[in-house]
Formats: sequence, structure tokens, C-alpha cells
Amino acid sequence: MNPLTLFAPAKINLFLAITGRRPDGFHDLVSVVAPLAFGDELTVEPRVGEGLYSLTCDDPEVPVDETNLVLRAARLFAQASGWKRSVHFHLRKNVPMGAGLGGGSSDGTATLLGLNQLSEAPVSRETLTSLAAQLGSDCVLFLQRAPCVMRGRGERIEVLPIEAAERIRGRRVLVFKPSFGIPTAWAYRKMAAAPAENYVSAEAAEARLANWLKTPRAPVEALIANNMEGVAFAKYLALPTLLDALRARFQVVAGMSGSGSACFILLPENTPAEPIISSIRAVWGERLFIMETRFG
Repeated sequence: MNPLTLFAPAKINLFLAITGRRPDGFHDLVSVVAPLAFGDELTVEPRVGEGLYSLTCDDPEVPVDETNLVLRAARLFAQASGWKRSVHFHLRKNVPMGAGLGGGSSDGTATLLGLNQLSEAPVSRETLTSLAAQLGSDCVLFLQRAPCVMRGRGERIEVLPIEAAERIRGRRVLVFKPSFGIPTAWAYRKMAAAPAENYVSAEAAEARLANWLKTPRAPVEALIANNMEGVAFAKYLALPTLLDALRARFQVVAGMSGSGSACFILLPENTPAEPIISSIRAVWGERLFIMETRFG
């Protein structure tokens, strides 16, 4: 078989409401998520032999052992499908880690899609969805490649209606991350430590989403919200300090994606990005990630 290279897009949580902690330890959420036209590249190369999986990456900081979702996804797929061939994976890592952009989840989902495409006995869409849900809470959404609503712990996915999705697709967005990341587990523990202060009700979250969906041509800007910003901003003061300054100076809508630390600005078509980029570098220095892209 010839190697197969797949695009693994990053994502932005345009709207994220954490509504409570579940008995299984996960959190319930309501979120509008959109893929970006920016992401990682995963090459899947079947090799001679059975059941051996290896991974290399162009970023030396990315773990290439069994903690990586690429290898975990490969083993899940083999168990479910009967796949037996050995595979080598190579990951070209563009999405920063610890950012809240879903890079690892997208890589894992790309692994499932790639192996299924190469398999002589591909599994059903339902099986892929089940495997993605086992792999991680964010993984199922990357099967869609479209703006979606996530519910439950992230495994319940609903593709946005066409009219609403068209308000998002193609919009310019500036994504930027400081030199530090925010551990997802830490952020959720902090959320759970003060539930009355940190959570929002599912009813309030659904009402806000429903209002945006039923309002024709309501801009994406009207949807932006993330109640995980409270715990992140309380510790990592560099985030709110910069975002407040950018909003005041450039009159833009800005937010944090997921549990952070990546942030984003929605860029109007006639707004030049360079002055904003220069301002971000002036505050956070050169050791940051910054990328202008568009929603897919």
C-alpha cells in the first residue's frame, strides 16, 4: 500500500458553556466549534509485519509513545476492525500543544480515518464515531469537518444548519498562543472546585445558542462566550490583560478557545492583521505562536 497523508485541522470553540460535572467525572458542555483551515499533517504508511505501530514527529517535544492519541487510535481501530498490518505514522506538527485547539484529538481522529481508508474491510461510520468517542471527548467532532454543536462530554455532535454554518465558514481569524499552555485537567478541576461560581446552567446555554440560530444573519461575534475564561484568567493574567488591550485599541471581538491558552480574534475582511500582530508581539514577546487563517 502507498502511504496516505491526511490533514488534521485545528478547531476553535466559538461558544463554550461548561454546565456541570457528571457522575463519571467528565463535564457536560454546550459548545459551537468550527474547524480551521490550519492544522497538522499525518502520514500513514503500512509496513510489512503484524501489529507493530510506530510514530515519529517533526516536533521533538511531542511524545511519540503510547500516550500519543495517534498510537492509541491505531490500537483501537485494530481491535474493532481486525486490521493486522504494521503501520508507521509521521506527524507534521503545526498546532501547538496545551492550546485548546484540539490538535491531539484531531490527530487521533485522522488516524482512524486514514486506517479506515486503507483497510480492505472498512468499518461503518457508526463504528468510527464510537471509536472516536472512546479516544477522547473532542475527537468525534473532527469526523464532521464542519461547524458543529457539541453536547454531553463532547461526544454528541450536531452539524449546524447550512445558514448558520455559512455565517462561520470562510471568516478570517487570528489565532495566538503565549509561550505557556494551560493543562486541561487543571482547568476542569478548578471549574469543579467552585461550581456555583464557574458553571452556567444548561438552560441558559441552550437559550443563548437557540437565539443565535434563529436570528437570521446574526454575526458570529454575537455568539462568542467561554465560561472557562474565569478560572484561566484568574491565574494567567497575561491572557485578559492582552485581550482587553486589543479590544480597546482595535475594536475587535476576542476570546479564548477551549481551556486555553490559545486565544483568537475575529478579523473583519477590511481589517489589516499586521498592526494587531505587532501589538501582540510587543506584549507577549517573540516566544509565541500566531497564525492568521480562516474557518473551514
